[in-house]
Amino acid sequence: MVYRLILFLILNFGALAIGSLFTSEGVGSNWYANLNKAPWTPPGWVFGAAWTGIMICFSIYMAYLWPVTQHKTTLIMLYALQWVLNVSWNPTFFYFHQVLGGLAIITGLTVLVWLLFFKYLPFLKLKSFLLLPYGIWLLIATSLNAYILLRN
Repeated sequence: MVYRLILFLILNFGALAIGSLFTSEGVGSNWYANLNKAPWTPPGWVFGAAWTGIMICFSIYMAYLWPVTQHKTTLIMLYALQWVLNVSWNPTFFYFHQVLGGLAIITGLTVLVWLLFFKYLPFLKLKSFLLLPYGIWLLIATSLNAYILLRN
């Protein structure tokens, strides 16, 4: 369990690190500062705190899920797709300023995380609730992205 947890912590925080390469300049840019953002947009520090907690919970979730699933290839494919979508959103939105593309990516990521939740709920039971912070945060983030698309 410990080795699996360490592996998923490295993979998940690696994804955040790659994404942050595009976020830091993007958040401070004139482009982002001048966007009409949703009134429920949290302060900047909330994003870092939220993602840290989310990735810790998601890593624990994956470490528990790995040994109980019989179809490892399916899990690897779903996890890899989640990883790519997670990493892709930041450059799409903040670097390329593709708000619609960002919305498509984050919507796909949101659907995928909820699919993971419901698909593996019978295997993990209460441990599945470790995935709820990720799913709930993605619903909020998707609404923020959609607001920007509709109001700018």
